[in-house]
Order: sequence, then C-alpha cells, then structure tokens
Amino acid sequence: MRIFSAIAAVVLVAACEPIPASGPMTPQPVQNAQPSLSGQQTTRNFLRVLQTVEPVAERECRTRTTGINCDFNIVVDDRPNQPANAYQTEDKAGRPVIAFTLALIADARNEDELAFVMGHEASHHIEGHIARQQQNAVAGAVIFAGLASLSGGDSSAVETAQRLGAQVGARTYSKDFELEADALGTVITARAGYNPLRGAEFFTRIPDPGDRFLGTHPPNASRLDTVRRTAAGL
Repeated sequence: MRIFSAIAAVVLVAACEPIPASGPMTPQPVQNAQPSLSGQQTTRNFLRVLQTVEPVAERECRTRTTGINCDFNIVVDDRPNQPANAYQTEDKAGRPVIAFTLALIADARNEDELAFVMGHEASHHIEGHIARQQQNAVAGAVIFAGLASLSGGDSSAVETAQRLGAQVGARTYSKDFELEADALGTVITARAGYNPLRGAEFFTRIPDPGDRFLGTHPPNASRLDTVRRTAAGL
C-alpha cells in the first residue's frame, strides 16, 4: 500500500542529530574542555564502555519491557565522511542495533560521554520509540491524505499529502522521545558506574537546535536539565 511506503521512507531509525565535525556551525570548545584523545585512547575507551554499559542496558531492557529483544548489537559505522553521530535501529530479525560513527568515537572526550551516548541510544529501544514513531507516522499520513482527498486532490496530491503527513507525524513527539531517552540514559550510565553529568557535557559542544517548529531535538538546555534532575533523583 502506498501509505506504508511513504511511512517507511520516513521512519527508519531513532537517531541523534549529527554533530558536525567541521565547518561554520561547529561550536567553539567550552572553557577548560579536555583535549582530543589519541586514536588508541579513543579505541580503548570505546571498548571498555561497550563491555561495561551493554550488560547494564540489557538488564534494564529486560526489567522494563516484555516480549522484546534486549540483545543489543553495538556496531561501528565506518563509512567514510560520516559526521559524529549515533543512532538506534533494528535488524531484520528485530534485534536492536546501536551504531556509532567513527567521528563520534573520536570526538568523545572521555568514557563518560561514550557511556551516556550508548545509554541514550539503548533507551530509544527500551522506550519503544521506533514503534511509537511509526504509529505517529501512520496517523499523520492518514489525516493528511484524508484532508487532501476531501479538498478534491487527485491521486498525486493525496500521495504527496501522505508523505508529508508521515513526516509531520513522525516528528510530532520526537522531542519528547529524546528527553525520555536522556532520562533513562542517565539511569543506565550511572548504574554502569559512569558519571552522566560529565557524560552529558557533549551537549555543550554541539549546535543548539533551539526550539524549532517540528524540530526533531529539544534545546540543549532542556536536555541538560533533564540529566541533572534525573541524576539528582538516583
């Protein structure tokens, strides 16, 4: 059905906003920021974080959910020229996948930042954000297509409305999903023995999305506040 092809093109992953590695949008380093680490250091940090955080994330997944796959597959997206980014998706068998680009691993200043990102992406799966995003996309596609049909649009106009509706629906609660993942990611990070407040400091180095209409991510200040409040309650 056309409606589902429109939705499939929109909802594929629960992803974090790319962090530009260079260019005019790159924020200036925060005061007293730690220097970039060597390749060997970043590799060791990533492997230690993977071995420490993954079992904690799986335990939280099994405790908080029923009937979903909690066997996380952590992978490195080594495609060239990818920006600093991490994202969560699922393979064809329904196994949750957390991917880190090489640029993000290199950009992380310490293990706490890597741990927080891993906990955040695992939380997208635990909170069921991909499925919820798909439901929102379906609702948006149906509503927009119905409005286009009622206004006398032809099949092409209805199909365009479906695609637009799926995009709007998928973005409707995306900011809430990010804050949910930040909160649970804080819990996972702390329970893995890392400092989520230190881990969330990478928000000070990425462009602030502000509060754009239908933006996918909330303002950095809101995210930092969520981490602080959640950490204070642990």
